[in-house]
Amino acid sequence: MLIRAGYELAYECPRPTPMVLCLTVHPSRQADLLRPQAIRFTPPVQGRDYVDGFGNICTRIVAPAGRTTISAAFEVRDNGRPDEVDRGAVQHRVEDLPDEVLVYLLGSRYCDTDKLGDFAWSRFGNAPLGWERVQAVCDFVHDHLRFDYQRADATRTASMALEGRVGVCRDFAHLSIALCRCLNIPARYCTGYLGDIGVPAVPDPMDFSGWFEAWLGGRWYTFDARHNRPRIGRVLIATGRDATDVAISTSFGAAELVKFEVVTEEVVIASVAAA
Repeated sequence: MLIRAGYELAYECPRPTPMVLCLTVHPSRQADLLRPQAIRFTPPVQGRDYVDGFGNICTRIVAPAGRTTISAAFEVRDNGRPDEVDRGAVQHRVEDLPDEVLVYLLGSRYCDTDKLGDFAWSRFGNAPLGWERVQAVCDFVHDHLRFDYQRADATRTASMALEGRVGVCRDFAHLSIALCRCLNIPARYCTGYLGDIGVPAVPDPMDFSGWFEAWLGGRWYTFDARHNRPRIGRVLIATGRDATDVAISTSFGAAELVKFEVVTEEVVIASVAAA
């Protein structure tokens, strides 16, 4: 399968403003690109890539005063298979976890585990360990929250989502992550592309998507409480503790987002009849 993806963003800055962008396809998917992904800037801006502490490719720029347009378009190969399901994946004891995974048991900016521990254990403490416990969390979050683009809130934490019962994909992910961490299951936030591939198309404008991964059976597995079903065609951009670590842009000064367009779609290759 071939997926076409990309974006066009525009920011208005009153003065030159340093920014960090997290928009490049994750290193784990770089080999699947038909050609290297290039970020274009209008007007021309000098960018410098680096790899952050979570293994994501980030880009540093200084956006000039006025409007700066940031865009990219690329094609990526995908195996066309839905997210892997392994109901036998086991949960590890904390003392057996790899050192680098322990950070994903801790509370973070949006995953306020200190406010959710009692609820998590009372709700899921009797669920089977491992995959089934994570799935129980996803089932609960999927049913508990109502998806509403109009109610997006950049300050909403996991506990606030639990109480308010509404959110967007990042809130579904944050609440799931926080509950898993309370249950001693390492979980990390993921951002990337997820088009309407293999499912009925929805009329909403395309956006970047948020989901999460849980550490089970010695590896990371994909879970998505918003959709709560295996999906086809995820293209990972970045992983981190929560949305703070993988924000598409972090500005160190005023920067107003004035244009936001994202595309993710399967490339349909028409068959050519033999002459």
